[in-house]
Amino acid sequence: MNRTRREQIASVIVENKLSAIVRTQDESLAREAMDAAVAGGFRLVEFTLTTPNAFGLIASFRENTELTVGAGTVMSAEQARQAVEAGAQFLVSPICDPEVLAAAASLDVPMIPGASTPTEMERAHRLGADFVKLFPAPAGGVSFVRAVRGPQPHLRIFPTAGVDPDNFIEFLEAGCAGAGFVASLFTPDDMANRRFDLIEQRAEVIFKKLRAWLNSRSSE
Repeated sequence: MNRTRREQIASVIVENKLSAIVRTQDESLAREAMDAAVAGGFRLVEFTLTTPNAFGLIASFRENTELTVGAGTVMSAEQARQAVEAGAQFLVSPICDPEVLAAAASLDVPMIPGASTPTEMERAHRLGADFVKLFPAPAGGVSFVRAVRGPQPHLRIFPTAGVDPDNFIEFLEAGCAGAGFVASLFTPDDMANRRFDLIEQRAEVIFKKLRAWLNSRSSE
């Protein structure tokens, strides 16, 4: 049976596992920082709609056919429609709004709403969420994820807040479908000083760790 576009993109997200998420008030900074993340290995990229000209950035990065481009901080059905019209292939929100999930379904793209408790995550899942963005970062982090996935293994949890180059493998081992990097990749100091070389190097380290982990799993 042929898969829908939404299902195909969700599979790409699972396959790539890691996303780079940029949030800044400077459009050119967002572009150059994300270029560095891509050079370092990221193929899932997300521009939050709080970033100036986010729709333009989404459209621009969609020109790179190796990338899967998403829109973050989607807070309304209208924003969902505008983002997909600009080229967004998946949508992310810090909240779980039924209207936004319905819009994503009608647009045939994956939706990743935010939730922070087992009840909220289950509600998001039952509303049709493809993944659940664990937000904000819970106390306990990895142990929280393990505790939730014990009775709710069907949840595809995708944490962002609290994820860093040192702990993301632990989140994956706990059963997360993937993880997103925000300030731990685009550090405030590197962004302020436009040290894109350090962002690229950090991305390379992250993907070296991911490859090593994936290789160790395949050899087991």
